[in-house]
Amino acid sequence: MKRITRRSILGRRAERPGAHGRAGACRKQYGPGVSDTEIKIGNTGPYSGPASSYGTIPKSMAAYYKMVNDQGGVNGRKINFMSYDDAYSPPKTVEQVRRLVEQDGVLLVAASLGTPTNSAIWNYMNQKKVPQLFVSTGATKWDDPKHHPGRWVAAQLPKRRPRLRSLHRGTQA
Repeated sequence: MKRITRRSILGRRAERPGAHGRAGACRKQYGPGVSDTEIKIGNTGPYSGPASSYGTIPKSMAAYYKMVNDQGGVNGRKINFMSYDDAYSPPKTVEQVRRLVEQDGVLLVAASLGTPTNSAIWNYMNQKKVPQLFVSTGATKWDDPKHHPGRWVAAQLPKRRPRLRSLHRGTQA
């Protein structure tokens, strides 16, 4: 007769997913935009409009994520990079970011270009608690938590004032 031990019972439970007493107890739960097989990253970029020359940035990001996916993804998860044209227009940026968050269910929005466009979505992103990473703007407000608080934003570019000061110092004779 086989002896029943705590270890043998736990071993059997591990072999049968969902057999832990509660339905779905084994099922992994992630936040929006993440599953066992996919990570959804959103972006808006100026593919048209006055800053369309910067549209190459999200295109290069898409190429990079394709390369990552071709090499197996991130811990087995494929990056689903969704980028929409905002024409460097704040109202269009708001519309496209709402689409990314509410319809596409992205984990985060990355590398959106411009101070006016990022300013237009800042409150919305904080209310929805969706990270706004690598904000592509040199405005100082993104690094000023006292006057521009936001736990859900991280800037990418250096602030303009110190950069301008260093440029100014370098040109003085």
